[in-house]
Amino acid sequence: MVVSEIKSPLSVSETPGGCSSASVHRKELSVFFIESDNRRLALGRGYTGGTTPVNIHGKPIANLSKTGGWIAALFIFGNEMAERMAYFGLSVNMVAFMFYVMHRPFESSSNAVNNFLGISQASSVLGGFLADAYLGRYWTIAIFTTMYLLGLIGITLGASLKMFIPDQSNCDQLSLLLGNCQPAKSWQMLYLYTVLYITGFGAAGIRPCVSSFGADQFDEKSKEYKTHLDRFFNFFYLSVTLGAIIAFTLVVYVQMEHGWGMAFGTLAIAMAISNALFFAGTPLYRHRLPGGSPLTRVAQVLVAAFRKRGAAFTSSEFIGLYEVPGLKSAINGSRKIPHTGDFRWLDKAALQLKEDGLEPSPWKLCTVTQVEEVKILIRLIPIPACTVMLSLVLTEYLTLSVQQAYTLNTHIQHLKLPVTCMPVFPGLSIFLILSLYYSVFVPITRRITGNPHGASQLQRVGIGLAVSIISVAWAGLFENYRRHYAIQHGFEFNFLTQMPDLTAYWLLIQYCLIGIAEVFCIVGLLEFLYEEAPDAMKSIGSAYAALAGGLGCFAATILNNIVKAATRNSDGNSWLSQNINTGRFDCLYWLLTLLSLLNFCVFLWSAHRYKYRDVETEDDKSRASF
Repeated sequence: MVVSEIKSPLSVSETPGGCSSASVHRKELSVFFIESDNRRLALGRGYTGGTTPVNIHGKPIANLSKTGGWIAALFIFGNEMAERMAYFGLSVNMVAFMFYVMHRPFESSSNAVNNFLGISQASSVLGGFLADAYLGRYWTIAIFTTMYLLGLIGITLGASLKMFIPDQSNCDQLSLLLGNCQPAKSWQMLYLYTVLYITGFGAAGIRPCVSSFGADQFDEKSKEYKTHLDRFFNFFYLSVTLGAIIAFTLVVYVQMEHGWGMAFGTLAIAMAISNALFFAGTPLYRHRLPGGSPLTRVAQVLVAAFRKRGAAFTSSEFIGLYEVPGLKSAINGSRKIPHTGDFRWLDKAALQLKEDGLEPSPWKLCTVTQVEEVKILIRLIPIPACTVMLSLVLTEYLTLSVQQAYTLNTHIQHLKLPVTCMPVFPGLSIFLILSLYYSVFVPITRRITGNPHGASQLQRVGIGLAVSIISVAWAGLFENYRRHYAIQHGFEFNFLTQMPDLTAYWLLIQYCLIGIAEVFCIVGLLEFLYEEAPDAMKSIGSAYAALAGGLGCFAATILNNIVKAATRNSDGNSWLSQNINTGRFDCLYWLLTLLSLLNFCVFLWSAHRYKYRDVETEDDKSRASF
């Protein structure tokens, strides 16, 4: 077996074959790796150098100047804007559609939509897996964006054709509240849920890939790469915000003026146009080869580490930590990852023993890079996990704040805004913050932190979580005031009647604050996950953010059920009573404030412990610490 030794600047007195216990001391375990030419690759594939971009046919791009860059990114922005427009359009309208048209109870309608939103985000891991393992990001987006369009067409047909909805005659507002309207038939609800979840799974395939595919369009070797990447993720979230603003204004207007069918049809038309633009940009895109199944590689590491759990690093059978030769790794589209000292139990998967032989199974011996991929995935988990709380708050705002707005005056002089338009204000605040980010925020924070980008990725996530605490605390204060005002002025049992002297624009404070929190937290998180994820697992890394969002939706449903059960009194009322004036939404906001504060403390601890990863090129290992 031909082997070569890779040594660090530290010296070792003995060769790996006869290493002493001193040379494998805990602090010196990474002193050497063993490279071998006689081992088949983990997935039976060849490997490419680093993350070399290729064209759609998998061939190296001869002239990179004719592909990628901001022009290619613009086509990708369009696809994401349409996807977000459809997502928010459904989230803000589907609860009302189920209640007013399908005659479902408001509570079950809200839970159904929350579950839809949660599943569509949580299942993004599937889209990320397919992109990284087999399809690549382009084809994953192409397949799932088509599925998304088919789902939207199905929803449009369901809202337009009378056969898919129950009888609407003799169903006024009082009948709706009393539950006397004809309910939807089982097959009608089955059809609605089917097309709704087709749409959700379409979104699940797009969401983890679009931001990563857009970031792939920039040259890693460029001196301006970090700047381009930073600006890309800000503009990417700006496209998300524009989609949300359109959903909360234009789509709501179309629904009020032309009905549900036209409203959902508008979303389908926008998605069709964005699909056409996305495919039109195909010749400009840069692609990354899929690196094979990441789940298989993770499983191989875990199995190999378990098999060698009894082996000691001081054993005379210990040859070294295994790695393939050269600068290339055994994984398509991935550079080598230097060894790190944490999660030492996983290092046993790369522990090469004499008994392994010349061609050991990848289920018995893995490369250092493969082991480090698993370590990185584990190290990343606490950061997106801390953003689940922000997603929970955002989900609560979509329902609780709208219910608050129904009791408040939504007039701007002679103009009356629909209550369903209220969520547009966080989008407007995000648009404003992103517009001022580079001209105001970056110069100020650069002087404080010394970071050329103003703040590190984790600092931005922390700022977002801190602002979200202020937002939900203010929401509790205002709701306490609104409830007492309603009781004192005789509106206690008229929860569907607007109070003319109390404006809904007090809600703008919590909306704008949560918008600021979202832009700092989510943009920082997306950039953080893209840069820190292993080269061949970028989509999986982005899926972490979507998974956190989905878990937040599920957590909101679970929390609401717990609160209802724990606070229900003998009269059947709870903090979340349908009559908001007899309920205690303010107490729920205080609970969210406490949970957000505890979550922020956990984030500070996790961020303080996190170490930014190094790459084999070592051209920029200096990172701003949290």
